Amino acid sequence: MQKRKHSQIFITMLCVVFVFFALPMTANADMGPKASVRIRFENMGDELCYGTLLSKRKSTGPESAWDGTEENARTSENFPYSDYLDRNIWEAFVNYKDPDGYYFLQVGWKVSETGEIAWTYYPPSSFKILLYYPETKTFVSSGICERYAFDTYYTVDMDGVNIGSVEYDETHSTNERIDAWRSYNYRQELWSLAARIVLTILIEMLVALLFGFRKKKQLLILALVNVITQIALNVALNLINYSSGPLAFAVFYVILEIAVFAIEAILYCTVLKKVSEAKKKNWYYIIYSLVANSVSFGAGFFLARILPGIF
Repeated sequence: MQKRKHSQIFITMLCVVFVFFALPMTANADMGPKASVRIRFENMGDELCYGTLLSKRKSTGPESAWDGTEENARTSENFPYSDYLDRNIWEAFVNYKDPDGYYFLQVGWKVSETGEIAWTYYPPSSFKILLYYPETKTFVSSGICERYAFDTYYTVDMDGVNIGSVEYDETHSTNERIDAWRSYNYRQELWSLAARIVLTILIEMLVALLFGFRKKKQLLILALVNVITQIALNVALNLINYSSGPLAFAVFYVILEIAVFAIEAILYCTVLKKVSEAKKKNWYYIIYSLVANSVSFGAGFFLARILPGIF
């Protein structure tokens, strides 16, 4: 009889998870966060400088290489209310010949002012960093870079780059002169991950005390279950956020929290109930799992607003 009850609980929990997965989640294809590429320049000089990302493909999202027609020349003169480049700068980039056949997609930044290139809407997957100094008609470029995460970060140290020695001609304009390195802050992500896990476990253990689970064996089981499920949950969410971005993170946050609730409820109805002297009905352990996970779930959203660097 007892095994039958446990089987019913298990089936019920699985049904909840499967139903959630089966629900149609339709959305406009252009909704939600988009991948980004950000190039930060350190030790930038005072020279006027423009930058762009050359793409391996002729187009990405709404941006594309110039097709030779005037109406598709994306300059500030043709599109006065846009942030496209001035005609002279645009022409310099268009006329640039990359040795690997990478394309200028008619997008550029005045990096001497911003200190960065921030392509936040459908950036190219494979690209080169190209800088242009109009005062000396000089180009400098990087090697081939790749998007390695949903939000990709590179850093370029301009200290010691001999800009003035490279003239724009067929021999020198394509030489690589700058190095870019991946600058995703993995250390901060690991600390944030550890902080989320610890705070979540503390919250759920406090809820356990309120539910009367105070015996040593009970607390050890609760701590062990929470350590395993929270590490698995948070590692999975970090990987999802890294590879697919915040929208996927938010969707899977809900889905995986439901899965964690189901797993923990089953374990509490079996293992926790077994070591408890005053055994409760199964619904009591299920309610505890639901409340504990709901509180930690809500706390996560609340703390994400006040501690965005951690949550």
